[in-house]
Parts: sequence; C-alpha cells; structure tokens
Amino acid sequence: MLLWCTIRFDLRERREQTKIHFSLMKIMKLGTKPDSFQSDEDCIRYVASDLATDVVVNVGDVKFYLHKFPLLSKSARLQKLIAATVDEQSDAAEINIPDIPGGPPAFEICAKFCYGMTVTLNAYNVVAARCAADYLEMYESLESGNLVYKIEFFLNSSVLRSWKDSIVVLQTTRTLHPWSEEVKKIDVRCFESIALTVAVEPARVDWSYTYNRRKLNNKNGVARDWWVEDLAELNIDVYKRVVSTIRRKGGVSPQVIGEALEVYAAKRIQFQTENDVDEQRCLLETLISLLPSEKQSVSCRFLIKLLKSSVSLGCGEDVRNKLSRRIGEKLDEASVDDLLIRASSQGCETVYDDIDIVETLIDEFIIQTQKRDELDCSDMSVSDSSKIIVAKLIDGYLAEISRIGPDFLTSKFIAVAEKVSCFPRSSHDGIYRAIDMFLKQHPGISKSEKKLICRLIDCRKLSHEACAHAVQNERLPLRVIVQILFFEQVRATAKPSPPPSGSRGSSTMEEECDSVTAREETTGDKTSSSEKTKAKGVVTSSIFSKLWTGKDKDGVGDISSSDTSESPGSATTVDDKSTPSTRRRRSSS
Repeated sequence: MLLWCTIRFDLRERREQTKIHFSLMKIMKLGTKPDSFQSDEDCIRYVASDLATDVVVNVGDVKFYLHKFPLLSKSARLQKLIAATVDEQSDAAEINIPDIPGGPPAFEICAKFCYGMTVTLNAYNVVAARCAADYLEMYESLESGNLVYKIEFFLNSSVLRSWKDSIVVLQTTRTLHPWSEEVKKIDVRCFESIALTVAVEPARVDWSYTYNRRKLNNKNGVARDWWVEDLAELNIDVYKRVVSTIRRKGGVSPQVIGEALEVYAAKRIQFQTENDVDEQRCLLETLISLLPSEKQSVSCRFLIKLLKSSVSLGCGEDVRNKLSRRIGEKLDEASVDDLLIRASSQGCETVYDDIDIVETLIDEFIIQTQKRDELDCSDMSVSDSSKIIVAKLIDGYLAEISRIGPDFLTSKFIAVAEKVSCFPRSSHDGIYRAIDMFLKQHPGISKSEKKLICRLIDCRKLSHEACAHAVQNERLPLRVIVQILFFEQVRATAKPSPPPSGSRGSSTMEEECDSVTAREETTGDKTSSSEKTKAKGVVTSSIFSKLWTGKDKDGVGDISSSDTSESPGSATTVDDKSTPSTRRRRSSS
C-alpha cells in the first residue's frame, strides 16, 4: 500500500514570509484510495464496494459494516476478537469495542487506513488516532509501516516541533485520559516541547503566536511573556502540569511565571454563576499552589486579588493564611483600592467591611518587618521607609472605608489605626483626615467615642493647613481644638520643642481641657451651633491667657494653674509682651 506524506502550508502566509515558521498547522495525509465510507442515518457506516461486508463492528452506538481482510492485516486486536466471535457455520462476525479511545471517529480513521483510503491527520485528531491505533494493536510486528509507526513519525517530526500544534494536542488529551498518558506519554512529550520553546531567548522567537502572526521586524525580539496568552487557553489541570514542567526545566524567570499566572487568573476566574463555585475554588487553589516562592515574582496587587477571590469563593483558612503571609512581605506596594476587600453583596450595593483581613495583613507586615530587622540590624532605613509607606496607606484606607462603610465601628477604626500608631510618620495629616471622615459619616457616635478616636492624633505633627482646618472643625471635641491651638502657639513663638508630657504645664492644660470638655458635655444639645462657636472662642482665649501669664525659674513663660479668666484682648497683650527678646533680657537681669 502506497504511503505518501505531505506537509501543507497556507499559501498566502507563504507569500508573506520568506521563511516558513514551524508553528503553522501541520497535516499528514495517509493512503491514496478515494474515501468510500458512506453513512446510512447517523448510526450506520459502511464501505461502498461490490463485495459484501462480512464483519460488523459496534463502536458505541455506531455500526460499521466492513470486510475482514483489510482489518485482519493491520490489527492484531481485531484478529483476536473476530476469531473469538465467528460462528463455525457462518462467515459473518459481529464484535463490540465500546471502550476504544476516541470513539467512532477515531475508529473510522483506523479503518480507513486499513483500506488504504486517504486519511488526514492533524493536531486535533492525531492523539485520538494514536490511542485508537494502540488499542487495536496496529504495530510494526504485524506489518511494516503500520499506523502506530506513521503517527509516531508525524508527532515527532512535525506536531511536537510546532508551538501551536503542541498546545492543540494538549487540549485534545483532556477527553482521552488515561489513554493519552499510557500511549508513549504523548502529553508528557508535549509538556517537554512547550517548556523548551518557552525557554527560547525572546530575540530568537520568529514563529507566529497569539500576539504576533508573523515575524517582528524588531531587533530586540518579542516580549518576554509572548507565550502566556496561548497557554491561558489550557484547562487548569493541563496548565498546572505545563507550568510545573517549565519551572523544572528552567530558563524562565520567576517574574515571567508570575505574569503568566496573573494572565491565566484574569481570564479564568469569574463569578457570574453560582453553579461553578466549586470549580472556580479548585482553580484558584491550584493557581495559588503554583505561585513562585521568590518575593518579587508576583505583584502585591495580584496577591490581594487572589485573596479577594479566596474570600468570595470561600476557600480554606490555610489558603488565605498563605496569601496573607505573602502580602505581608510587600504590603508597602499596595494601594488603598487594593485593600477594599469585598465581604458581601446586599442587592445592588457592594459592602466592603471585611476589616479583619486588613488587620491580618498589617500583623503579617509587622511580623515580616521584625524578621528582616533581626536578620539585618545594620540597615534600618529600608524598614523605616516601608513603615512610613504602610502608615500612609492605612491612613488612606481608614478614610476611604469610613466614607463607604456606614457600619464601620469605632472600635474597629481604633484597632486598625493603633496597629500602625508606632510607625514613623512625618505628619499626622493622614490620620486626621481619616478621623474627620469617620466623624462626618458617623455623626451619631458618643462624645466618649469621639474622645477615644481623637487620641490617635498627635497634635504636634499636624501641618499648618491641617491645624487651620481642625480649629474650625465643629466635629472635633473642644479639647482637641484647644490642644491644636496650644501647639500652634508654641510653634508661632519659635519655641524649640513642646513641653514634655510630664511637665506641670502639660498637666494643667489637660486639666483645663477636661473642664472645658465637661462644660461642653453639660450643655449638650441645648446650645446652638453659633453659640457653641462663640463659647469655644471665649474658652480658648481664657485658656491661653492662663497658659502664657506665668514664668518659670528660667524666665520662660510657664503654664499657670490660675483660674483667673482673661479676655481675648488681654490674652493677646500678654502674648505681645512675652516676646523672646524680652524674656532674654529678663533672664539676663
């Protein structure tokens, strides 16, 4: 039987390129006789011939009416089956092979090959034909140039040397397990081929792929992640094995592996239906298991997206803990939007209130930072810079979650803010803005809660702009406004540093603020807004009169505990007379 094999390419592509790239679809034609298989309804296939058929092969729900001789000359399994079922008084035989891999289409390819009819093999049917040929035992031992040999030649010389054909073959193996694994490990050979192709230097890539259908006229070659979009078409089980093979073979950086996983996740993880939650959860957990261990291999944003998905899909605690540890290593790379983790949906409104996860991320960041500091105590600047960034991040997060979370509790706000309260900050403007937003969106909280939440602000670290806003902010307790005015006055008089926390002046100011707060709480809601503003002005003037009338033994104005009440005008007079130059002259005398 004459065998001829040809590789056919797209003619238009050939005209456009001077070199035929090996990733174009390969086909292999076997046999020369015309295809004489015909159909009678959907479940009957027969060969148009003058000779009567003498064997019926049942493959699934399809009956094939064939001739014994062509089949027996190529298939050892059919020889055995026919010999076991032939009636001694009849030459007709009927056999059943319901479990042949590839089903009726694959058996038809094998049958046509036995008849010498033209058969076209390509990446879409070659695996099924190879498995069916192995099932029918169409080996070289029975006849030279048998079907298994021909298909192996086609696989090795064409399919496995083609980028896209290898991917197509992998996609077809899903329906053929375990046959595709048992027959010469076809899928494993595809993994090896893909891994070797992916490891090629980008400058040497000149075959077509998803982003580019022809060779680039670019001296720098293609992007280093040119292959990730094509592999994203694979089923997760196959994709896992491909990525594992690529990592085992080497030649691809962990950063590119991370990019590939991010592309796959963006394309595959969806939440449109509730029926595939288990499938999506399995997919997500598989992707997480594939994450490279190198710190810079995946972005913080991608890790947080995975964490958000794990929350939505109800993944196990171990999965979330693993992601939290990875995010904690690089929390300083996150943004406020990244931390807005959706906890649930109520109708058309999305609720972002899973504050516990953010607390966990901060805890992990603190743990990782402490570990780095213990390992490298010589350079603390990197750790401090990360803490500054995270403190600013959490301030922004608290402001945003206060704005969009109407049920955000005061205790939660304080708990999150206190976790970063010891972090270095150049300014407390961020936490002030967060507190102001919280007070604006939660006007019903008690005065005691206001007092607790405002203790998070260090009035000495507010900018002039923030102080100017705060002294006119009616949402703040009067006590806080007095403290801000006090430290602004300290700065205005060019005093090097504010009084120590344990000084008599500070204590007196605290007592005065307490009395002011008590008076404010006593009046309650009986006083109008304008009256409260006027009262604040009078009380503030009274306090500052007391703060700046006394002198300490060094000649510096002391904070007096006198109960004498001064007018705003007299307070200003005292302040004008207590200039630095006057104090120096008094001290020298």
